[in-house]
Amino acid sequence: MFSGIVAAVGRIVQITPREVGCRLTVAPGALDISRVALGDSIAHAGVCLTVVEKNNGQYCVDISPETLRCTAGLTQTAPVNLEKALCLGDPVGGHLVSGHVDGVGEVLRFDPVGDNRLLEIRAPRDIARYIAQKGSVTVDGCSLTTNTVAGDIFSINLIPHTLAVTTLGTLTPGCRVNLEIDLIARYTERLLNWEKQDKEGISA
Repeated sequence: MFSGIVAAVGRIVQITPREVGCRLTVAPGALDISRVALGDSIAHAGVCLTVVEKNNGQYCVDISPETLRCTAGLTQTAPVNLEKALCLGDPVGGHLVSGHVDGVGEVLRFDPVGDNRLLEIRAPRDIARYIAQKGSVTVDGCSLTTNTVAGDIFSINLIPHTLAVTTLGTLTPGCRVNLEIDLIARYTERLLNWEKQDKEGISA
């Protein structure tokens, strides 16, 4: 589990094909990995991946074909938002994030508003219904609050700090971003559907 507060911007420095999927070698930047053990989880642009190797201040994670299919930003050597998994008692500065990407969105606008930026994203239609005005959404691993929602398009205001300490400052129209909906929305729908099916006598 994560909080969506990016701890550091690292860099994918090597991509090695495997018989199935690939292995990423990551330079962690300012992320302290001294206590990261093999098997620990780190979120990469919002994607929870397991550390399988550590060497010379870098670490490796393996990615399955399914993860490659349903995420963006992990198939090129480039900067990447990083966050270590929460420990019991850690502050949750953003919101509860699972690290399981629900869909890939498309950046429509990235316009300056003073020293802020207006970020507008089109979400896949099958998850757009979970995104609410003034609700939480995770974009490339960053916990953010929506400003407006209209159909499958939502907007976010990015402050200078977020632009400076994450990869979001490099976005341009047409970029693809990893989206994770709020867990509360996901489980609320599940409960409502269960109650509806229970009343209709249908097994959930």
